[in-house]
Amino acid sequence: MSRLILASSSPRRRELLTQIGLKFEVIASNAEENTKSREPSEMVQELSLLKATDVFAGIPPEEREGTIVIGADTLVSLGGRVMGKPVDERHAQKMLAELQGNTHQVYTGVTLLWQAEGEQEPQRKTFYEKTDVTMFPMSTEEIRSYIATGEPMDKAGAYGIQGKCAAYIRGLSGDYYNVVGLPVGRLYQELKGLERKE
Repeated sequence: MSRLILASSSPRRRELLTQIGLKFEVIASNAEENTKSREPSEMVQELSLLKATDVFAGIPPEEREGTIVIGADTLVSLGGRVMGKPVDERHAQKMLAELQGNTHQVYTGVTLLWQAEGEQEPQRKTFYEKTDVTMFPMSTEEIRSYIATGEPMDKAGAYGIQGKCAAYIRGLSGDYYNVVGLPVGRLYQELKGLERKE
């Protein structure tokens, strides 16, 4: 397969794909992020499929063969309650106050969408990864100082593990890159599996 498209404007996802040496282009999805599910693992898979489908539909039919679209969605869950991106600084402060000193889960859903030779309908592979993240306690002042950096505002759970919030990460169980926004190891293995089927 010659063409890889990332259906996301996330700079973290772009960096991760570049880090593992993949050549790709970015076409951000404009799909409305509505999901019927309330289960975090199902929500991220549903939203990743929504994004991939939206971008795939915009590719001219004659260009679809040999193209793989990657859709992804990440969310944070604390005690089964889902946290997306904060709407403002007050919302970010509330999220971080709840996460600090506790263990939460980060889910990323990924969908690969492609059209095989001679097929009319696209085929897909959708999966998710879950990582448990434990944070050190944070004081109100530490939370405010972190929010003042602007880093939390475009991230699920209002923090970036690869940024300044690394100072408050006690440990994790699972894939670190999943927390950044894309489980690139699993993704690469899935892409290799598709190539073998060709």
